[in-house]
Amino acid sequence: MRAPTSYAGPRASDNERVHTMSQSAASNTSADFGTVEKLIEKKGGSIISVSPHDTIKDTVDLLREKRIGAVLVLSASGQLQGILSERDIVRKLSTEPNFDINQPVEELMTRKVKSCAPNEPLFSVLRTMTEGRFRHMPVMDGGKLLGMVTIGDVVHFRLNELEHETVQLKQMIVG
Repeated sequence: MRAPTSYAGPRASDNERVHTMSQSAASNTSADFGTVEKLIEKKGGSIISVSPHDTIKDTVDLLREKRIGAVLVLSASGQLQGILSERDIVRKLSTEPNFDINQPVEELMTRKVKSCAPNEPLFSVLRTMTEGRFRHMPVMDGGKLLGMVTIGDVVHFRLNELEHETVQLKQMIVG
């Protein structure tokens, strides 16, 4: 009995397997992961700030009113002077029970502020925040303040990206 003319017998190359990976370290940390600039575009670049001469009490009121965890401290010309967070205030209150909340912000603010650039990948910003144990980071571009990102902003942005990727994969599979 003869095989049909359309039949092709097994070949050595039939046993070669093509290995693919849906995720890898490279794909999870690629530039497409998201940048600070993309986050700022989506979030908006509003900056809530205080002056170094404003009181801690006024700043606490602002934090409560805006429902935020930190404010940037800017000079009259708009230059970044420092940052003041709820954590800074709570730490001071815990070590100094008679702490005067009417003193100026400059007495308590963090002066050495770690910032990020708009083109910085979000995974890098997240790593810096986690390692530095802080949750707020100003965005600077050539000495110009563009906004501030929080660890919550970064996580929320990434979750939205993952949700979008999941929908795309489902559409690819289902058709």
